[in-house]
Amino acid sequence: MKKWQYKIRAEWGVHAREAVKLVRETKKYKSHILVAGNGKLAEASDLMEIMELDLKCGQTAELILEGEDEEQALIEMKLFFENNL
Repeated sequence: MKKWQYKIRAEWGVHAREAVKLVRETKKYKSHILVAGNGKLAEASDLMEIMELDLKCGQTAELILEGEDEEQALIEMKLFFENNL
């Protein structure tokens, strides 16, 4: 299991456009990926669950990955978060 925390920098937080990109990105991996924030936990591949986290600029999200490709998924998800969120 791998965990990583990230402070949201996107001015508008994680809104629909960013959430759709996140869901698409997570579907590339075999690992189970969760996003935690605001005291909630969401499946990273579930658009509605990501939207319900209601992550705003300046808040911290935690990525939790577990599975056979978790190492590679974490590397690529870090880049995704840094470039998009």
